[in-house]
Amino acid sequence: MRKIIQWVMTSVDGYVDGPNGEFDWASLGPEIGEYSDRLHERADTFLYGRGVWEMMSGYWPNAESISEDEHDLKFAPIWRETPKVVFSRTLEEADWNTRVIGGNLHDEVTALKRQPGKDLLLSGGSRLPAALTALGLIDEYHVAVQPVVLGGGNPLFREPEQRVNLQLVNARTADSSAVILQYQPAHEASAR
Repeated sequence: MRKIIQWVMTSVDGYVDGPNGEFDWASLGPEIGEYSDRLHERADTFLYGRGVWEMMSGYWPNAESISEDEHDLKFAPIWRETPKVVFSRTLEEADWNTRVIGGNLHDEVTALKRQPGKDLLLSGGSRLPAALTALGLIDEYHVAVQPVVLGGGNPLFREPEQRVNLQLVNARTADSSAVILQYQPAHEASAR
């Protein structure tokens, strides 16, 4: 069965965006870029909630005309070509090789995980990851803690209905400023 891998940047105080929704604080240095590239290589489908989808689809289709960053130039064609799934109850259709799912989250995601192929990469956000965590559907959490305190915004983990125990699999510094943490659900770690 395919895994769902969450990849997200967070502030030291645990927010995935700033108080006004801003995401101008995340730094993608060469080491974080390389780590991100390795996660993208493991996946053949990208998963997004609507908010992250709008940010991604507003940038990646035309990234080459906006940015000269080496990572952006490398990733833009990958983003355009990779199948994507947006989970939304209000969005009806999306461009760029994207399917919109608005139905039963558990059933739809379980069906995606059962399909043949590489893993599924869930990027950013907090609402969709919280819902998938509550359903026990995320297999790996990769969190890049950035050296900034935002003081508000959307939290990395919304208030869960019940405690979620995670097992630290790996921790490393990146670009002399961030820490990348890799976790998996504790029940999976104890099953090994």
